[in-house]
Parts: sequence; structure tokens; C-alpha cells
Amino acid sequence: MASLLVLFVFFFISSCSAQSYNVLSFGAKPDGKTDATKEFMAVWKTSCASSRPVTIVVPKGRFLLRSLNFDGSKCKPKPITLRIEGTLVAPADYRVIGNEDYWILFQHLDGVTVYGGHVFPVLDAQGTSLWGCKKSGKNCPRGATTIGFQSSNNVVVSGLTSLNSQMFHVVINGCNNVKLKGVKVLAAGNSPNTDGIHVQSSSIVSIFNTKISTGDDCVSIGPGTNGLWIENVACGPGHGISIGSLGKDAVESGVQNVTVKTATFTGTQNGVRIKTWARPSSGFARNIRFHHCVMNNVDNPIIIDQNYCPRNENCPRQVSGIKISDVLFVDIHGTSATEVGVRLDCSPKKPCTGIRLKDVKLSYRNKPAASACVHAGGIEAGLFQPNCL
Repeated sequence: MASLLVLFVFFFISSCSAQSYNVLSFGAKPDGKTDATKEFMAVWKTSCASSRPVTIVVPKGRFLLRSLNFDGSKCKPKPITLRIEGTLVAPADYRVIGNEDYWILFQHLDGVTVYGGHVFPVLDAQGTSLWGCKKSGKNCPRGATTIGFQSSNNVVVSGLTSLNSQMFHVVINGCNNVKLKGVKVLAAGNSPNTDGIHVQSSSIVSIFNTKISTGDDCVSIGPGTNGLWIENVACGPGHGISIGSLGKDAVESGVQNVTVKTATFTGTQNGVRIKTWARPSSGFARNIRFHHCVMNNVDNPIIIDQNYCPRNENCPRQVSGIKISDVLFVDIHGTSATEVGVRLDCSPKKPCTGIRLKDVKLSYRNKPAASACVHAGGIEAGLFQPNCL
């Protein structure tokens, strides 16, 4: 009887233990020249069919890949881990993936982890040629986001480097309980629309220990974000950490419960920013916290801009309907690259309320930076112009 019990426990443990698949076993070539898309999708199909937890191993080497869609809608429910120790590289011809929404997409999954092994793996989208096309004014594809997670729960991304994305580097859309840590984003400071990490329509998302150098927002926060924690992030070059732009649509979900803590901005266009379109909208931004941020030669260290109207199209002579309230700026110090270090330009229709600044110490050319505030109400302390609010 005891032996039967031991045998049962052995088979039970075996059935619950993780199954591992190496992409080399499915024929993928780590030479950076042979298209491995079919082999990667074959690994996914096998992993998807397993009833046990699965780890997919990408060993050292360079793997050439077209667009990948890791869709879990038909998978047996279980955790899936992708362990990357090598480099995933997109085709040099940007047109191959340039019209796709994503180069690598994970969707409809519950329990997915993508992480680097013993080395720091790279997702190389080879986007520089597409940036050149866009700058030339030619007719170019929009470009693909490097890696996205959509309609998924319990997501972990750790120890990855995204290099030269065609468009956004990392997108979290429609997800719940997401953790990103130790992620690096690298792209030129003049690369167009290459947001580092974009979060929208998602809840309980955290971003830790991340370094972002890119040509657009280091982190952009879109409508429907609720419960975002950002800590220990280095940003620059780039456009800073931005809530928005919000209010592009007349009916739009709001942004709430966002904390940015211990962030450093170096040579960026903005530091911490809330940006909304200058036109009617049902959206909002509330309960926002910016704590312990260092500004090193930043154009706009603290900015609320509710008059965003690019190219003066579809918004001239209108005002923003986004209501901004309960925003706290605490211990933000360093240098501004412009005379005005704090600019709060709020909506005349729905003025900002509950804007609080404490221990804000910004200098411009060794003198206190100025502040400029319109339609903003709240309490301030430690700001250079105490009558701003």
C-alpha cells in the first residue's frame, strides 16, 4: 500500500512539473540569417497543447524572426515562461513587419513570464531604417511595436533589452497584474514615436529598476490605467514620463492611482507631465503622485499641458474636457534647461484642483526657476513663486 502511495505521489509530481522546450530542438537556427518564425510558432503550438506548466528556452545566438503572435485563447490553462538567453532580431527590411501592430505579441494569457537568462537578452527590431524613411517624408509604414501584452493577466517581464524599435518598445494593453523589472530600452534621441513603455486600459501594473533612452516618452500612460506604480527609473534622452495624451476621444476612460517614485531625468524634453487634448472629453486624471524625482537639464521638469493640439487639427478654439485633480509633486529638485521649471496650463472649462507641490527646488542658470500657472488650484509649499496656485 505504501509503495502504491509513493508511486502515486511520483506521478502526481511529474505531471505537475514544468515541461521545457528548446527552440533548437524544433529546428531554429541561431545564425541571425535563417528565418526561425515557423520553428518558434511550432514550439508555441506544442507548448499551448500541454497541460503542464511550460518553459520555452531560447539559447544564446541570434534568431531572425518575422512577426510572432503568441495567442493563448486556445491554450490549455497553465503558466508559460519564455526564457531568452540570445538575441531576437527583426528583418533588416522594415517593410516585412512595418505594417504589423506588433513584432512580438502575447495575448489572451493568464500567467506568462518573459525573462532573460544568465545574460541580458536583446530584442533588436532594427528600426533605424524606418526612422530614416519617416524623416525623409516618404510614404512609409507606421511601424511595429517591439513587444506587446494584450488581454492578459499575471504577466512578468524581467531582464530584457529592447533595441531600436520601429515604434513603441513595450505595450501593456488590457491587462491585469503586470510586473516589469530590469528592462532596458535603447533608441536614438531623435527616433520618432519610440515610446519606451506604454500602459493603457490596464490595472495593477508596476515598473521597477528600468533604464530608458529613446526618442519619445520614456513611459506613456494612456486612458483606462488604474493602479500604476513606477519606481527607480532612469529616463534620458526622451520626452519624460507622461500621463497622456488624454482626451483624444469624446468618450474615454480616465487615469487614476498612479505613483512615480525615485526617477531621474537627464536631458529630456519633459520630466513629469500630464498632457490632454484641447477638446471635449469625458475622461479624467486623478490621484497622481510624483515623489523624489531628480531633474538634470530638463526642458520642462514639471508640466501640465491641457492645450495639446498637434498641427492645429481637430482642436483649434476648443478647450479640454479632461478633469485633473488630486496631483501631488513632492521632493522634485535639480536643474531646468528653460527659465520656467513648473508650468501648469489647465483647462478653463474644468480647472485643475487639488494640485499640491512640496519641496520642489528647481534652478535655471544657478538661479531659482520660475513657475507659470493658469486655471490651477491647490496648496503649495517649497515652490519658488508662492502665488502660482
